[in-house]
Amino acid sequence: MNPLLSVTLILVLLGFGTPHWIVQSSGVTGRLRGVSAVSERVAWASGAGSTVLRTTDGGETWEQLTVTSDQLDFRDIDAIDAQTAYVLSIGNGPASRIYKTTDGGATWRLQFKSDDAKAFFDAMSFWDVDHGIVIGDSIDGRFCILTTEDGGQLWQRVPASVLPPALENEGAFAASGTNIALNGKSEAWIATGAGSRARVLRTQDRGRSWKIADTPLGAGPSAGIFSIAFRDARHGVIVGGDYTREKAAVRNVAITSDGGVTWIPVTGLSGYRSVVAFLPDSQRVIAVGPSGADYSNDDGHTWTPLEAPGFDTLNLVRGKAMGWAAGAEGRVAKLVFDEVPRSKD
Repeated sequence: MNPLLSVTLILVLLGFGTPHWIVQSSGVTGRLRGVSAVSERVAWASGAGSTVLRTTDGGETWEQLTVTSDQLDFRDIDAIDAQTAYVLSIGNGPASRIYKTTDGGATWRLQFKSDDAKAFFDAMSFWDVDHGIVIGDSIDGRFCILTTEDGGQLWQRVPASVLPPALENEGAFAASGTNIALNGKSEAWIATGAGSRARVLRTQDRGRSWKIADTPLGAGPSAGIFSIAFRDARHGVIVGGDYTREKAAVRNVAITSDGGVTWIPVTGLSGYRSVVAFLPDSQRVIAVGPSGADYSNDDGHTWTPLEAPGFDTLNLVRGKAMGWAAGAEGRVAKLVFDEVPRSKD
């Protein structure tokens, strides 16, 4: 059987229907690396050229918002709701910033601007509206992690004394804004790359203490883990590869069933993947990259190609099997699952 037909059949039998992408017009041409899906109607996206977009009609139209007159590269956006969102820009020193809006993007407040010339932010995530975390590349052998407990009014760097030492050049890839996975009110996992080994940092107390684990993914200046996702406190998936070799499917996926203490290599991804996400309340996982997508229905143990345009990032609406993807040339698409026909008896 054709593998694409096979995965469609599996999805239908499991009650998810047929997955497909609805390509939408974003109105921009810059590369979009950040996306945050709030509901079936509201989503945010971000990218190059200080681009921030928002839709309130399910993606029929996207409004371009003005954050700042400075030219920045917004690689990650995290929306709490239709009105509240944080956006993160990358770059050395003062180019690494965090802005926040509470009025749907009409106005933005600069929350953090790095005063360290060696700093380079990569991704962020939020447990709730007040508690968030940011990962940056390591500085002088020390991981650069920021946390907030007051909605970003104060961002504090996690002390090096509670973190393991970083490898030379170790950091996180700012490819999709999904280097951090959260669970509950205090658990977090951070995926690394660009060093001699690809590793996963983990905390159970919202960043007050940390442990780290090696993974079997390939590593190097352009290789490592690009995305991490957990469906609960124990089951997680990491994906990546080498972004200079998009079609290479070598050492690019691993899974854990013990909360990230150990990672088991698996095979099956079709190439380099920059984002991975669990469908809600299930063992079903989608991995996406610039060259395509793959799908698993068993916590990432086995994978099947999923017909899809190339994207850099993907985010699903909490509790719903739908969301948005974004990528090069301003590409935006909604991922939806056709309803499974119900029996009439």
